[in-house]
Amino acid sequence: MSDEIFLKLEGIRKSFGGVHALQGVDLEIRKGEVHCLAGENGCGKSTLIKAISGVHEPDEGKIWIDGEEVKNMKPMDAINRGIQVIYQDFAVFPNLSVAENIALNGELKSKAKFVNWKSVRKIALEAMDQIGANIDPDIKLERLSVANKQMVAICRAIINDAKLLILDEPTTALTAREVEKLWDIIRSLKAKGIAIMIVNHKLDEIYQIADRLTILRNGKYISSGDIHEYDQVRFTQDMTGHDVVETKYTPAKSDEEVLRVEKLGRKGAFSGVSFTLNKGDVLGITGLLGSGRGEIGEALFGLAPADEGEIFLNGKKIEINSVNDAMKHEIGYVPEDRLTQGLFMERSILDNTIAASIKKYMKRGKLDGAGMEGDTEHWVKEIGIKTPSIKPPVRTLSGGNAQKVVIAKWLNTHPKLFILDGPTVGVDVGAKSEIHTILHDLAGKGIGIIIISDDLVELVKNCNKIVIMKDGKCSGTIDNSIDEVSLGRLLIGAGGEANE
Repeated sequence: MSDEIFLKLEGIRKSFGGVHALQGVDLEIRKGEVHCLAGENGCGKSTLIKAISGVHEPDEGKIWIDGEEVKNMKPMDAINRGIQVIYQDFAVFPNLSVAENIALNGELKSKAKFVNWKSVRKIALEAMDQIGANIDPDIKLERLSVANKQMVAICRAIINDAKLLILDEPTTALTAREVEKLWDIIRSLKAKGIAIMIVNHKLDEIYQIADRLTILRNGKYISSGDIHEYDQVRFTQDMTGHDVVETKYTPAKSDEEVLRVEKLGRKGAFSGVSFTLNKGDVLGITGLLGSGRGEIGEALFGLAPADEGEIFLNGKKIEINSVNDAMKHEIGYVPEDRLTQGLFMERSILDNTIAASIKKYMKRGKLDGAGMEGDTEHWVKEIGIKTPSIKPPVRTLSGGNAQKVVIAKWLNTHPKLFILDGPTVGVDVGAKSEIHTILHDLAGKGIGIIIISDDLVELVKNCNKIVIMKDGKCSGTIDNSIDEVSLGRLLIGAGGEANE
């Protein structure tokens, strides 16, 4: 890592309609370093990226790039100075080939009358070779995994002579193995002197890759320093402004059964799965990718029904052959991908909250508007959704508040069983703690709670029982006296067997 500064920001301020998005932010990024930008959802990270990349012009403050002060910077100015941003959607073209996505920008910049397709393919192959990507250059992007789409976006950035590469939440949709591959790529770019800024709020990942860290809160600069200056306590304090105390969840002991599953299975997915969830329990289900953990949730909610075994809810045997069956039996389900499966992003908070329970508001052929508004306002207050009203579209909310809207949608159905797949993926540390508290409170009221997750810290801290899945079978159920390291060893078969 060089001591030479590539980017320097001083006193950056930006407001939108009276809302202060950035309030005097300072930042320094050095050549050949990996710098993490962290903060809770809504703290100003996205606005700062857009100020750096020329999308938003700051109201106040100064920007230096490579030692030169830059004024009135536009997006093309930032690109020409070597600043490349890769957002979560990667801004790629699914209907074009890998080679076209990587190299066509260069062809357009050259203003050539005809495309040299041989050159396009050659440039793409050379770019992929630089980061160790082995992707067919002729395949359409829509056929690639998320990780490979991300590699294509990185290739496109480096052939445009990137000097600062900004990655916005780059690990959100990646598996652990894909994250490690991404880190290898970033390390190779760092070795070439390219500065990397990663927007992330997962301290375990930040420790793996970052040299330095800057934290924002409510649009303000809070702190910056070497990554080893931050432990979990300081990180949480700087992110949230208060200590988030996390103790292991321990419910009052109860023999009152909420859910019992006996020898549940679906051909090709999982088989012979049995477990019991009592009143007060928060039951975790975990396993490596392909273990069958998510498929159990899909079966219990009727998305992909089980074809063998029995399900008992509050002591009564039930059949779940469809989503309608699950909802009839008062089962709620939060999918892992809330953006495409759990929410209507362009619709209001109200519309999303009543989406799964709209039938109860139909009176004499008309919707009870007052009833819908009253219930939505109740849940906004009850679970702490931060919003000025129930009318804004969900896309305007932070990740944590959007996830609370999904939870509110199902709470409005008054479920007896609530299944959540990856409930805090992409959610900052403060909102994550709030969501866990909501789930513990629900469990205490007798609602069965199941958390499906590969976040071992989340499971150990928030589930008093954990079902471990391996190769489509339940290898055992443990309590949360275990630590996350030992749990991880159990998942890969290196730590003995779980207790039945």
